[in-house]
Amino acid sequence: YTPRHKSWPYKPSDFTRQDPSTDSTFYAPPRFVTHIDDAAISSLRIYYDTVLPSRGRILDLCSSWISHYPSRISAAAADSTLSIVGMGMNAAELSRNPDLNAGRLVADLNLTPTIPAAVTLVPTGEEELLDATTCVVSIDYLTRPVEVLSSLRERTKPGGMVHLVVSNRCFPTKAISRWLRVDEEERLLMVGDYLHFAGWDGIEILDLKAKGGGEEREGGQRGLGDIMRMMGMGEDPLWVVR
Repeated sequence: YTPRHKSWPYKPSDFTRQDPSTDSTFYAPPRFVTHIDDAAISSLRIYYDTVLPSRGRILDLCSSWISHYPSRISAAAADSTLSIVGMGMNAAELSRNPDLNAGRLVADLNLTPTIPAAVTLVPTGEEELLDATTCVVSIDYLTRPVEVLSSLRERTKPGGMVHLVVSNRCFPTKAISRWLRVDEEERLLMVGDYLHFAGWDGIEILDLKAKGGGEEREGGQRGLGDIMRMMGMGEDPLWVVR
């Protein structure tokens, strides 16, 4: 990613939605489903296993009942060497997520586009800044993304990272209007713009499904994505903007 604009290029109308009602109403019924297919989930877990720390503090932003973390991360959370906080829209979904060992916060970032102090508050009352943040196929729903990502940067350690996972699935009535109007390449560049104007640097866009997404296993064993391709089945694309 290379910054493209000297000033904010988007209009307020770019962030309107087909359904302007309060998000808490839309997300009130719990949805115990996955929003990307199994091949994409496999690629995401492989990616997370290479980039997420086993110690420190992670925020799963726009979280749900599952975070798609690899076993290494889940094990670190289980023995409390790693703290994971979840922020999402549905308490029932968050309560089902076993990896969220350091807190579950129900918050509407479109109403209050800040990361609350509770995310970095430890039981001693001290602040522990974030080592990493994950956000899976949800950046397209934020109507004030720069405010959210700027607040997130302030609660992240120097050198800490944010991993914004993007696919082509969404609830179209709740996605921002520009997301629905532009192609996938422009969506990724727009997310890069969000990070740039929020003060993040060294921004990258990674294609997790390139060359099979690293799914080939030891011994030449094929991953799920390869099997789906052999059967002529499509799979969800997957990128990370970080």
